Amino acid sequence: MTSVKHIVFDIGQVLIHYDPDAAFRDVIPDDAERKWFFDNICTHDWNIEQDRGRKWPEAEALLIADFPDREHHIRAFRKNWHLMITHSIDGSVAIMRKLIADRHDVTMLTNFASDTLREAWERFPFLTESRGVTVSGDIGLIKPDKAIYDHHVAAFDLEPSATLFIDDSAKNVAGAKAAGWQSVQFVNPEMLRADLNNLGIAV
Repeated sequence: MTSVKHIVFDIGQVLIHYDPDAAFRDVIPDDAERKWFFDNICTHDWNIEQDRGRKWPEAEALLIADFPDREHHIRAFRKNWHLMITHSIDGSVAIMRKLIADRHDVTMLTNFASDTLREAWERFPFLTESRGVTVSGDIGLIKPDKAIYDHHVAAFDLEPSATLFIDDSAKNVAGAKAAGWQSVQFVNPEMLRADLNNLGIAV
């Protein structure tokens, strides 16, 4: 393995825990309908609209046009999105802060749209402790497109082969590796600590 000079966290579920059911059990009480809503609207369409750089009102209008019978659910999604983000994963945040304290070069990558990222900053001040955050919604790309990793390299003057990418998605980890980055899949903080130690990074 190449010596790691840059560490990139995907915000995803590496640092922040998502629980869609927490916000939507009351809004969509039927389990099957709630699953359909997240599988067919939120997980796919909403993320694509956000990743393509559209602000939420435009994305919401497009989704309502496609699914007019679910307008109430779609509007409730944006209204209650912050309830989905229940807490930061403390062990992972501690690792990130330790890396920063040890003067490692740490940045973050997220597919939050700019508007939701601003709200996340208010809820999770640790997001401002890194070197910077590349918001994929601002650059109109969807992970794991190679171009988004190339953009991140250019934005922060990284060296691809010396960059370690940490993500909870196997697909995104594969995308980073295809772009020439070293990459590990996040399972839990203990495994992340072991992976970093195996790379010679003490945390």
